[in-house]
Amino acid sequence: GPGIMEAANRGAREGGGKTIGLNIRLPFEQGANPYITEGLHFEFHYFFMRKFWFAYLAKALVIFPGGFGTLDELFEILTLVQTDKLSKQIGVVLYGREYWDQVLTLQPMVEWGAIADHDVGLLRYADSPSDAFEYLRGHLIAHHLEPATEQEAAAPGIAKTRG
Repeated sequence: GPGIMEAANRGAREGGGKTIGLNIRLPFEQGANPYITEGLHFEFHYFFMRKFWFAYLAKALVIFPGGFGTLDELFEILTLVQTDKLSKQIGVVLYGREYWDQVLTLQPMVEWGAIADHDVGLLRYADSPSDAFEYLRGHLIAHHLEPATEQEAAAPGIAKTRG
């Protein structure tokens, strides 16, 4: 529906990309937005199945201020990353530091021994689209870009498609 998710789908669609919708059936949630690529709209009854597909498909997440559902999705991903249950690196960006600093106070969890100090480093913060983009770009290049083939490596500089 309208809001952050629609804006993400719209931007991707207008940029020529395919978009996906992983909606949950709730009485107070709106329907799918019009920018989801045909055939890539999925509606779930159970939260756990929706979260499974988020984890399965995502290479990175940008989490915007939200409620219990947002926190549920955030902590599911953090738990999977922390316990090495994923076969890939997922970058997690919390957008809007002022909000997240008030909502998430992780240091007491470290002090009580519930999480390790380095677990706090699983999160990155961004206060602007450019901050989020720079982190995501670096993360995706470092963890998800296929190595260059021999042919690509031997190509002249002008023919290279990677940075």
